[in-house]
Amino acid sequence: MSSSANAALLILRLALGATMLLHGIQKLTTTGIGGVQEMLAGLGVPLADVAGAALPFVEIVAGALLIVGLLTRVAAALLAIVSLGAMFTVHFTAGFFAQDGGYEFVLVLALIGIALVLTGGGRWAADALVRRPRTSREPRSERQTAARVA
Repeated sequence: MSSSANAALLILRLALGATMLLHGIQKLTTTGIGGVQEMLAGLGVPLADVAGAALPFVEIVAGALLIVGLLTRVAAALLAIVSLGAMFTVHFTAGFFAQDGGYEFVLVLALIGIALVLTGGGRWAADALVRRPRTSREPRSERQTAARVA
């Protein structure tokens, strides 16, 4: 993968990770878990008590993981699900534009998450450090061996 592609993945990870981390911190410090639970219950979210208690922590932990690029695909998937949940439970009925309370912003966050699920975090992610490096001792396919001999 090219350096520019790795830089793009880093930018996407930082943008989504920082945004969600800060939203999770805001939920804990401003709204509080009880407030998040009440909000979700008012929206008709099933298991609002459980979801309201988990949501800020999912945003914080998954956001931090994305920033460093650890468990990138899992963290991005969780944040995409959170963003899609917000889109359909809170923002969808307000239309597209964020300035009107619409789903524009959470859709972009969800799409960044989906893109990171599909690509992974890139070379400049902690995931790249913990991946098993390929060695030259791995067995070659018969076709590669035949081509080399010929």
